[in-house]
Amino acid sequence: MGFAFIRHDTHIDFIGKRHWAYAISLILLLAGLASALWGNGLKLGIDFAGGVIVQVQFSRPVEDEALKKSLNIPELPGISTQRFGEGGRDYLLRFSSSETGDASALRTNVIKALAQAFPDNPAEIQRLEVVGPKVGDDLTNKALSALYYAVLLIAVYISGRFEQRWMAAAIMAAALWGGMYLFSFTSIGMGWQVMVALAITLVVCFVLKLNFALGAVVGLLHDVFITVGLLSILDVEIDLNVMAALLTLVGYSLNDTIIVYDRLRENLRAAPQMDLASLINRSVNQTLSRTILTSGTTFVATLSLFLLGGGVIHDFALTMLIGVFVGTASSIYVSSAILLALGDTDFYVRAQEKENYERPGEHGIV
Repeated sequence: MGFAFIRHDTHIDFIGKRHWAYAISLILLLAGLASALWGNGLKLGIDFAGGVIVQVQFSRPVEDEALKKSLNIPELPGISTQRFGEGGRDYLLRFSSSETGDASALRTNVIKALAQAFPDNPAEIQRLEVVGPKVGDDLTNKALSALYYAVLLIAVYISGRFEQRWMAAAIMAAALWGGMYLFSFTSIGMGWQVMVALAITLVVCFVLKLNFALGAVVGLLHDVFITVGLLSILDVEIDLNVMAALLTLVGYSLNDTIIVYDRLRENLRAAPQMDLASLINRSVNQTLSRTILTSGTTFVATLSLFLLGGGVIHDFALTMLIGVFVGTASSIYVSSAILLALGDTDFYVRAQEKENYERPGEHGIV
């Protein structure tokens, strides 16, 4: 027998506690939305907003306010400072505009301003990046497109694998892909395009009764929105590192959801006489050991990155820490519970009919 952290015959009533999970998710979603709209807002890094970032290291520690005041000059507009690492010697300097000359001129202006402000504390520029507004817009559009197409392809895969409805899924994908292509010729921003396309994807999955796909997509959107909302509350910049973490979390959460779905499909065939809530509970309990071990080891590894990886990897690790916890919970309480919320619809009936057909000598199938 293989190692099991938790016995397979546990009987924790996850589905019975789903309403508590819904309440917590709703509170987190509303808090993140409030922060994004009326609070800190989504703090876009220079990768998306454009601008300049300079990493400097001083010989001795300096104070934030003194550093910010020394660089508050016309040549370096919109300055913001961020300390990272240990000892108070390392800083990231950000300027809101990249229209400040070429990289050499920027480097000269920064060195000159720091030398005048801290003559007895020399600073070394370790990194300087310039991102123009056009590049920032292109990166934003590509990041949002990547996130949407990842979700769309996941919906197609789930529909084909678990419901054997490849044709319906292919038609949905082709229609939505074509819709996004047509959207590109309009003046609608990419953010709104993606939001509308995601809403249409959910509606199409519901109409075509692609229940497994609908549950997986809702779970993924739940994970992404809550994670981004918490990053807004924590005033974390959304840059390419954070976007990479979000895409990683989409795959991570999907993997855990597929494990539960796979066990649910087996249980639908093995015990079709059971009600759907009991089958989902049984499936979640049977995969609970794997879920906790996988999430736990990932969490510990990511926590090590967060604590020891330094300032450059800090936001990536923080996003992963939040996402691993949220994604694990959503696989149990969101993606699976969506199937129950939709009722005993086609996928459940088909599983029962298939079991009845394959075992014609048995009766009493509900």
